[in-house]
Amino acid sequence: MQKKYVYINLILFSLLITSLNSCKDGILSENHTAYFGGEIENPKNNFVVFMKNNKVVDTFYLDKNNRFFHKFDSLTPGLYSFKHDPEYQYVFFDKNDSIMIRLNSNDFDNTLMYCGRGDEKNNFMMELFLRDIELKNKMFEMYEKDEKKFSKYLDSSYQSTTKLYTKRKSFINWSDEFDEIAKANIELNHAYKKEVFPIIHEFKTGKSIKTNLPKSYYDYRKRINVNQPNLLHYSPFINYMTSMLNNIVLTDSKGSLDDMSLENNIKKLQIADTLIKDKYVKNLVVNNIANMYLLSDQCAVNNGKFFNLYSKLVSDEKMKSDVMRTAENIKKLKNNNVLPEVSLLDKNEKLVKIQDLLNKKTIIYFWTKQADSHSNYSHKKVNELKLKYPDIQFIAININNTHEDWLKEIKANNFNNSIELRASNFEELKSKWVINKVYRTMIINKNGTIKDAFVSLFDANFETYLN
Repeated sequence: MQKKYVYINLILFSLLITSLNSCKDGILSENHTAYFGGEIENPKNNFVVFMKNNKVVDTFYLDKNNRFFHKFDSLTPGLYSFKHDPEYQYVFFDKNDSIMIRLNSNDFDNTLMYCGRGDEKNNFMMELFLRDIELKNKMFEMYEKDEKKFSKYLDSSYQSTTKLYTKRKSFINWSDEFDEIAKANIELNHAYKKEVFPIIHEFKTGKSIKTNLPKSYYDYRKRINVNQPNLLHYSPFINYMTSMLNNIVLTDSKGSLDDMSLENNIKKLQIADTLIKDKYVKNLVVNNIANMYLLSDQCAVNNGKFFNLYSKLVSDEKMKSDVMRTAENIKKLKNNNVLPEVSLLDKNEKLVKIQDLLNKKTIIYFWTKQADSHSNYSHKKVNELKLKYPDIQFIAININNTHEDWLKEIKANNFNNSIELRASNFEELKSKWVINKVYRTMIINKNGTIKDAFVSLFDANFETYLN
């Protein structure tokens, strides 16, 4: 972690937090008064959005020194998030906390530092996040190993993180409410990787091990309570729930990963309905299933059957509306349609029309420097494919880095095997091409129409899609 400059600059930042530190005793006498502020180096825009449960609580505008500061007369303790497009992070407030942040938006996560009352627990939460990102990058190849090697590696990391949690808890005086979040972070991130292992292993190797795992493999599920509304909008919880339901259905399925898409997803809805009692948790999880289903099955008859059950289970009308809008956008990406235009820039920051480039068979893939391992492996995979398929054109699209950061990454990693472009508007890309993650690849016919918009470079059967 590149924190050194943060500590140095915190000295310069002291004027902003002196008033908070000097009045810590005073603010404790007020009921739920809390403070939130900070400074953003190299800001991408002039505001910070403060949210609770994915809903905007307030918007704070930066002053001429790129700082913001806000007093809440009453702030309910709990987990919040703040967003400085395109990045976001979590912040936990206990009663009367006065939390300040400092970060460089060019390296958002690695430079984020909390200070003031409530800083220690939030810095620990950030430490857990960065450890998990580092582990995910290291795990990329581990998913190809056998179960014993995979579990030994993952369990060793889990034990190390648990020891760190115990150590931090012993000298940081955090609340029971925060403790629940910290423990959930560790358990859910560990469980998520256990859930996706049999799926990714088969995906990458073509070999199914889902029915050959030890009987004790899924014991961790007993430690996880799926009816926790306080975790409803916490990404580790959503990631775990999605992967767990997916894994249960695929383990029970006699077919391959691609078989029985309608049946599998209806089973997911039924399992979620049985397993989850809290209506808010059920709404979000079922909605997540719907969004994932839309990316895998474009049969109109199947969609009707699926959404008939989906509509009975989800009580949130806005969620239903958003899902149906996604369904309409996905229809535009069906085979033999023309790929919709989005805002793409070349290395000289000139706007590029994607159709002007699609004059031969093309593979379009995505990357970001925030997913280091994926970006390196995807470019490496393209090197291999270019040798086998010299007539295919490759286009790599960066999805959420600044122009300067993008160019630095291309140069530092010697990415020269593809036409490198950058999406200047991620929300547009997300909507028109339904890109939510970097693990998507699109195959385009030589006449510029879509052959398949929903595949992956790392699918063991990927090359069969090229024929």
